[in-house]
Amino acid sequence: MITHNIDGVNCDLAETLRTLDSECRNCMPPTPIECIARCNVWRLKNEFRQLREAMDKPNFMKALLNTLKNETRLQVLKAIANRCYSADQLEQAFREAGRNYSAATISEEYLRPLAAVGLATETMNHQFYATIFGRKLVKRIDGFSEIVRVLPAHSECYEETVLTALLSESKTFKELAAIISAKVATRVLKRLKTAGLIETPRDKYYVFFFKTKRNPEKETLSLTERKVYEAILEEGISAKKLADKTGLSLRRTYVCLRRLKGKKLVFVRRTPKTYGLTAAGAKLATLLRDLQNLVEEIWNTSTQVVKGENA
Repeated sequence: MITHNIDGVNCDLAETLRTLDSECRNCMPPTPIECIARCNVWRLKNEFRQLREAMDKPNFMKALLNTLKNETRLQVLKAIANRCYSADQLEQAFREAGRNYSAATISEEYLRPLAAVGLATETMNHQFYATIFGRKLVKRIDGFSEIVRVLPAHSECYEETVLTALLSESKTFKELAAIISAKVATRVLKRLKTAGLIETPRDKYYVFFFKTKRNPEKETLSLTERKVYEAILEEGISAKKLADKTGLSLRRTYVCLRRLKGKKLVFVRRTPKTYGLTAAGAKLATLLRDLQNLVEEIWNTSTQVVKGENA
């Protein structure tokens, strides 16, 4: 098993980088070959170089998310975070757990996809172990089973994009369609709503009633109409809230509003329906945001390693 002198999981990546540089400056290997062959610091720096190459590829986040949307792949990542495994060794471990996967399947379907997005790396003797990126991600991996359960695999990750966008504030259909694609927005939002991850206001809550500038004294109002008129807020109010405020039934409130509208004392403005996160959606969106932050942290550190070597 390859081990690192630097515990990249438990310490800050910036501190890890400073420690690496310090060890390299104070190290005096007899030959360059000796450095490459035996130095764990060199191996860790090489991990960062490989991570930078992986993260620089187009659509890296989409590839990473689709890689993680596989329960067996997550189990393999957990296993190789603790020790090196070959595909044959993992085949044996799975067989002992009552799951039959061939070594070829494990290699092609699970190990190599993890390596392609920088979560694992392969040794000279064809064993795999989790990179510093993979080990840090394993610390947060429990929540990813929810992603596997509710989000489609091998997707364009529109659902993930919508969830992350809604984490800051609710958005209208038009705003979300501009972020993903108008052609797929309806389907994506329906899927998220069915999964209980997003919600919209109840019917007609987004229809608001406002007072016009017309003087109400120029019209003859019944006591009920005046009561409804005076209860309308300057910033507008929904019919349901107006009914609650006046103590009238919703049906009677609508009758009064229709009469007030006919007397040009009230007008209607439809506020676009907005989509927001449910509690489950917010939890999943936070997990996705944390993953993006981890990717950014790893990318920044790998950039510093590459720049330091090119300086």
